[in-house]
Amino acid sequence: MVSKRKLSKTDTSGEGCKTDLLSRCPETKKSRISDKEKTSACAGVEDEGIFEELLRTSGIILKAGEGQNEIAVDQMAFQKKLFLALEKHPTYPGVVKQFIRGLESHIKDRNQFKNCLLPCTPIRTEGSRTLVHSYCESLIKLLLGIKILQPAVITLLLEKIPEFFFDIVGTFGTNFPRLIVNQFKWLDKLLDSQDLVKKLMQMVGVSPVPIQHDIITSLPEILEDSQQSEVARELSCLLKQGRRLTVPILDALSRLDLDAGLLAELSSQVRQSAMTIVPSVKLEDLPVVVKFILHNVKAADAVEVISDLRKSLDLSSCVLPLQILGSQKKLKSQVQASSSMSQVTTSQNCVKLLFDVIKLAVRFQKDVSEAWIKAIESSTSAPDHKVLDLIVLLLIHSTNTKNRKQIEKVLRSKIRLGCMPEQLMQNAFQNHSMVIKDFFTSILALAQMFLHSAHPAVVSFGSCMYKQAFAAFDSYCQQEVVTALVTHICSGSETELDISLDVLTDLVTLHTSLLMRYATFVKTILDSTQKLNPCQIRKLFYILSTLAFSQRQEGSYIQDDMHMVIRKWLSSTVPSHKQMGIIGAVSMIGSVALKRNEGDGSLLERPELNSERDGQLSTLLDLVGFCCEQTPEVLALYYDELANLIEKQKGNLDLQLLEEFGKSLVEDFPSDFVVDLNPTVDGSFFFPVKSLYNLDEDESQGAIAINLLPLVSQSELGRVTDGMSNQSKRVVSPICLSPSFRLLRLYTGEQNSGSLEEIDALLGCPLYLTDLEVEGKLDSLSKQEREFLCSLLFYALNWFREVVNAFCEQQDTEMKGKVLTRLQNITELQTVLGKCLAATPGYVPPPATFDSEALEAIPSINAAGPVRKRNGKKKKTDGSKAGTADRSQADDSSGGNQPDSELSELEKTAAEKEAGNPMAQLQSYRLYFRELDLEVFTVLHCGLLTKSVLDTEMHTETREVVQLGPAELCFLLDDLCWKLEHVLTPGSTRRVPFPKAIVIQNRGVEDDPELNIQEHQLMSSCYQQLLLTFRSLFAWNGFSHLENTDLLRSALQVLADRLKPGETEFLLLEELISESFHYLLNFHQSVPSFQCAFMLTQLLIAIAEKPMAGWKKEKMASLAKQFLCQSWVKPSGDRERGSQFNSALHTLICVYLEHTDDILKAIEEISSVGVPELIKSAKDGCSSTYPTLSRQTFPVFFRVMMAQLESSVKNIPAGKPSDSSEVQLEKLLRWNIAVRNFHILVNLVKVFDSRPVLSICLKYGRLFVEAFLKLAMPLLDYSFKKHRDDVQSLLKTLQLSTRQLHHMCGHSKIRQDLGLTNHVPLLKKSLEQFVYRVKAMLAFNHCQEAFWVGILKNRDLQGEEILSQASEGRDSDEEDSAESPAEEPSGSGTEASDEDGAAGPGAPSPTGP
Repeated sequence: MVSKRKLSKTDTSGEGCKTDLLSRCPETKKSRISDKEKTSACAGVEDEGIFEELLRTSGIILKAGEGQNEIAVDQMAFQKKLFLALEKHPTYPGVVKQFIRGLESHIKDRNQFKNCLLPCTPIRTEGSRTLVHSYCESLIKLLLGIKILQPAVITLLLEKIPEFFFDIVGTFGTNFPRLIVNQFKWLDKLLDSQDLVKKLMQMVGVSPVPIQHDIITSLPEILEDSQQSEVARELSCLLKQGRRLTVPILDALSRLDLDAGLLAELSSQVRQSAMTIVPSVKLEDLPVVVKFILHNVKAADAVEVISDLRKSLDLSSCVLPLQILGSQKKLKSQVQASSSMSQVTTSQNCVKLLFDVIKLAVRFQKDVSEAWIKAIESSTSAPDHKVLDLIVLLLIHSTNTKNRKQIEKVLRSKIRLGCMPEQLMQNAFQNHSMVIKDFFTSILALAQMFLHSAHPAVVSFGSCMYKQAFAAFDSYCQQEVVTALVTHICSGSETELDISLDVLTDLVTLHTSLLMRYATFVKTILDSTQKLNPCQIRKLFYILSTLAFSQRQEGSYIQDDMHMVIRKWLSSTVPSHKQMGIIGAVSMIGSVALKRNEGDGSLLERPELNSERDGQLSTLLDLVGFCCEQTPEVLALYYDELANLIEKQKGNLDLQLLEEFGKSLVEDFPSDFVVDLNPTVDGSFFFPVKSLYNLDEDESQGAIAINLLPLVSQSELGRVTDGMSNQSKRVVSPICLSPSFRLLRLYTGEQNSGSLEEIDALLGCPLYLTDLEVEGKLDSLSKQEREFLCSLLFYALNWFREVVNAFCEQQDTEMKGKVLTRLQNITELQTVLGKCLAATPGYVPPPATFDSEALEAIPSINAAGPVRKRNGKKKKTDGSKAGTADRSQADDSSGGNQPDSELSELEKTAAEKEAGNPMAQLQSYRLYFRELDLEVFTVLHCGLLTKSVLDTEMHTETREVVQLGPAELCFLLDDLCWKLEHVLTPGSTRRVPFPKAIVIQNRGVEDDPELNIQEHQLMSSCYQQLLLTFRSLFAWNGFSHLENTDLLRSALQVLADRLKPGETEFLLLEELISESFHYLLNFHQSVPSFQCAFMLTQLLIAIAEKPMAGWKKEKMASLAKQFLCQSWVKPSGDRERGSQFNSALHTLICVYLEHTDDILKAIEEISSVGVPELIKSAKDGCSSTYPTLSRQTFPVFFRVMMAQLESSVKNIPAGKPSDSSEVQLEKLLRWNIAVRNFHILVNLVKVFDSRPVLSICLKYGRLFVEAFLKLAMPLLDYSFKKHRDDVQSLLKTLQLSTRQLHHMCGHSKIRQDLGLTNHVPLLKKSLEQFVYRVKAMLAFNHCQEAFWVGILKNRDLQGEEILSQASEGRDSDEEDSAESPAEEPSGSGTEASDEDGAAGPGAPSPTGP
């Protein structure tokens, strides 16, 4: 059986070298057996007796069974004694054979053989002074150290190995082959090392794979230095025969000391074998393979090798055991649970070893470190990035101080581009925390640096690093994280402060008990509250309150500090301190009033703490109430804070406590603001009181009204009635109307399970206002009266907003109808308010929010609001300001060659907006309106509602149909867009250039009776806002996180259901994206304006980027081109124009060129077809093929074409010597087309010579020449001989363009335009480099005689000589003689550029034939 097994494992290539051992192994066994038959029992006993006796006298006592052999003397002393005993024995050298036979007989027993292979146990005999070392070698290894025994023992051991071929490791608890091979390691002296290695290599050829593995991995410790090269070659040959032994061979080769030549010879072929097995190798073998690959990598190949390695390495296989760990709670058997835990530990240890290998390579091999960074940098798409990349970057950052700045730059770039999403980082921390913990110092440093960033994605990534580090690491790391966050809060900028508080809020929510340990650190923030705004104070007190009241006993010292600080703030006369005191007090009230369940452990403590808690709460409430009485703004803030608390903790508050602190507050509302409805109202006011907006006119009995105008009058005049002053010290102000009602409705809903039946009369009750027919009356009013009227309208609008917030979710049809009517009232009042504001310059409305939180997000009224010019007319409103910003972003792209007409167009647009668009005017007053709740948008689900109108006898007289009109829809969508923009962070999708204000673009002449222009404007605006809403949703970067995949699916299903109703539930995500894309694409024919077309394009890109497939790119290019080829006309008949139009047009052209199949062909089509049509058209005309291309928009087209041309040529690979003739020709063809396009575009400056066009041409002209030098010139170097004519033609065309660029430089200097002349030095430098680079190319191809220098004069854009720098007549002749050959075709040479860096007259300029 042995021989059959050996034969089956013998490879044909190694047949000759293995025959010897194959024949000897069975013969040796047979001869030994025959010897045993012939030898008498007496002789066997004698041999064994000599063996044991000599060992005993030398100092080793043999043990049978499980006990290890014992040694009583030093190892060297034993070997010396045994050697002398054998050498001086009377029968020497025969005694050696007897000794070996005794050894052979002794090791027949497997237990005794194991004892001989395992280390001996040192003992100390009585009276012995010799100290025995604590560790002693095995008996076999000691015998191998005796030169007269070594050959026989080696032979004996090698002959024993085949006995264990068929053993399953673990049957006898010992891997005998591995123990045997280990005996040959690190021997002091090998008498015949070549023979031993030869026999071991033969054994490799016939052994099973596990034994082969053990022998190969042991070779580096057995070989002598002189044998390593030969064995390395043998192992390399063995590697070619199969992949089973790749791992042990790589392990052995990586530990051999080979000379550089042999290493280079073996590395390439062996590395290739290593790379192929990386994806499929066992996890425990992975470190060995990676170590070999990295150890032998050369600088020239490093980037390529490591790029292949990072593609092959997949750490997801290491996560599987962790998933087992997560589910082991479900395992019934403890044995199974223990097994899964062991598997997890093994997996984590292997990953740890893998990164230890990478760490060593990175630390000691500079090439590996830099190559790994370059490999990660060169990856551009998000799916290409793995957890491995992030961990390696952290590893390099922590290991190599020189690379830290580079690592930080790479990480910031990847995060900004969306290539390193937070989900990837979470996977790294959750699955490989053991590895990442070693880099904690770098993680902390990077997180701190990221929080200083201006980019929101980088800041978010840094905050996520803090959270993950706190959750994954030990207490020391957690303390460091908390300390770092507190440092950010106490000394950081506004952004750092906000994000750090957000991180602590998340930590206190998810890890309350863990963070409790570090509450002392968090509490120190109270010493730095002067830097915090009200919003930040709210976050801080939520954190402290949660810590203080989550575990009552431990948090008591935090409670005391909070009480002390809040009392100090409330007692202050500084309004901002009072605000902070109220916010802190309400946070504490919220934590005390939370329902406690049994799981908290605080339910049992409540009876003992009731009195103390109630006393604290009562004292706090009394203090807050006292401090708010005289200041309406502070009281309104108190109402709002309590309302927000009830809304946030909906259903979680103790209703008994809620009634204690809330009842007295809500009872004030009816007495303060509600009166019985009377036909007349007594008192003298600015305006006569009139009851308006009554929806309950049929209910004459017990009707009520909101006493608004009298209260506003009292507030404005500073008068309080005698009765009011006698009843209470509180000041009743209309400022508190909306906050007080919000608290009332939330309190009522909480106490009545959401029902608002008790207060539903407030939905339809009228307001005491005045006659609002203000058309033509405003000019006759005084400034005080106009301001009073504006304030009245603001209060009324805010009241209606809160009413809509309160009742929008009610299901009763009658109430739904009233809510829709209130929305109509809002839009009507906004129209009136817009007219009043236009007539009231410098007016500041009453506040609607009282914690100054909104000031951070919204521009101040002075910056963005309407301001009057000296002549009394308003400047451009918010929309025009946005347009100005867009113009600056477009970098003069909207200038054209008629800046005056452009400006007049903007002023005209602004005037039109003032005429009839209150929405655009009110954009900048958002701060002074109450916020609409998200629940209000459920109104969008309403269809037609029927409202009954009753007669005096309570019978149905008529039925009115109430529906959401265009104005109400526009109002709601505008608010929704604004909310989405401020809440959802966009991903890598291109930002909309004007997202902050939805401005209606399609405004025409409003006195045209044939067109309902106002309705067209409203519907167009609704369309645009709908598209912007969808775009904001789908561009949200949160969809890149795995936990939000279901949200993305549900959102896409809504769209896909329109095409395939009922079929979308089981569609894949990619299919849902495709269906949604097709559905939205169908709207391209119905878009009413260019802004809507632009927004539709942005929406499709946001959806298609998940990810962008080939057919979607084609559709996007086709759609963008269709919009560019469409004539966009307003209802008035005028063509669309303006800065916003130009900004959107810029983006749309970019979309077209970026998504088209052949960008060079597309640029050529526009420049060769569209522009000539424009040149031939009338002054105000446009291109017939591209109607969006006019003289006003030409700079926009020109900028995009130049930028995209320069960008596209960078994607043409540089020429290589190894390129075939066909590849060279293909690259030359692309460069020919690109240079031809460049020539066409540069020469357009002769026709369109405006400053923006010149600036664009100078900037991108230089970039194009630089790209040509870097990428095209190497190609020309190697293709000149084979494609001489093509190269010559290419350079001639480019020379014409560079000559025109030279003329532009001269023109810029003559004009003395600083914006243009700034580009000249760099451009001149590039042109000069081009000249000398062409000369070098000709020299490289032995054609330098085809190059000479001519003298050119400075000329203007039209080619006319600049007379101020004219040279003498002879210079003109020289120029003609120098330039004339350039006009003649030459078959043996080429042209160079004719520009030079010199600026003086008659500057020498190289040129060629």
